[in-house]
Amino acid sequence: MTESAISRIIGPLMLAPLAGYTDKAFREIAESLGADGAVTEMVSAEGLARGGEKTEALLERYPGEKALVMQIFAPSDDPVARCMERLIAHAPSVIDINCGCPVPKVVKTGAGSALMREPGMIGRIVRTIKAATDTPVSVKFRLGWDSSSINYMDFAEEAASAGADMLTLHARTRAQGYSGNADRSAFRTLSGHFSGSGILIYGSGDVFTPEDAAEMIDGYGLDGVMFARGAIGNPFIFRMTKEYMQKGSYTLPSIGERIETAERHLSLAVSYFGEHTACREMKKQLMAYLKGISGAASAKAAIGRASTEEELRAALHTLL
Repeated sequence: MTESAISRIIGPLMLAPLAGYTDKAFREIAESLGADGAVTEMVSAEGLARGGEKTEALLERYPGEKALVMQIFAPSDDPVARCMERLIAHAPSVIDINCGCPVPKVVKTGAGSALMREPGMIGRIVRTIKAATDTPVSVKFRLGWDSSSINYMDFAEEAASAGADMLTLHARTRAQGYSGNADRSAFRTLSGHFSGSGILIYGSGDVFTPEDAAEMIDGYGLDGVMFARGAIGNPFIFRMTKEYMQKGSYTLPSIGERIETAERHLSLAVSYFGEHTACREMKKQLMAYLKGISGAASAKAAIGRASTEEELRAALHTLL
């Protein structure tokens, strides 16, 4: 574990950036249940530079939100340089650079995990940010482009030498996407290499249980983990993980707590985004809250048909 200035800003259990999910309503729920901080949905540096309203909206905090990592994606340092004034105006706690997204529409622009093919560019991007602000800089990346081009250590070195304060490895290649298994042995290699450097090392990929998180932190020497898919419909994972790391055991949420939390999440989304948008966007979240609940099929069907907050609440209440 590393003690550094950035470790006083964020903690070991973070909500990862998830496009279409980690809006301010989800972040507020996660942090109320023990998350030590969260990352925004990924934000286009080009869109931000051009003053896109929808782009800037992704950077809005919920009332009282303190530590917020703001993630941008770009193919080069040029749009990053042009977006810095607008980005800094939102007072990010940490600026994160996405070098891990495998989605084709992002990769084909040269951004996301396409940057794994050009390690020198991440150095230029980090230096551009460092020249514009004292805000800590983080880089999220993958093992490499594919199994024949594993270069995460060279990539990490390039980012670190440029001044990155934090490195987060999703232990899959771009070619894997989100399939197959994450190669956790890479976490030990990365954390061991940067031990004592003052750079925080986080891990991501296949973090679905408190045991997963504890293994990554205690077993592989990481400073923390990013919960992504493991937190969708299960923001309780943060509380459970803290319980597990403190006591060696944890309590699962009851069905009642799951429904209550889903309703609270819905209420926050409606208050922030309006009923129409919230109800459309929250369906996938509510479905996830019901995963594994016996007899939830009819409730899920009702959620699929619903178009108002009242109808969504009624569907949830059938399980109480």
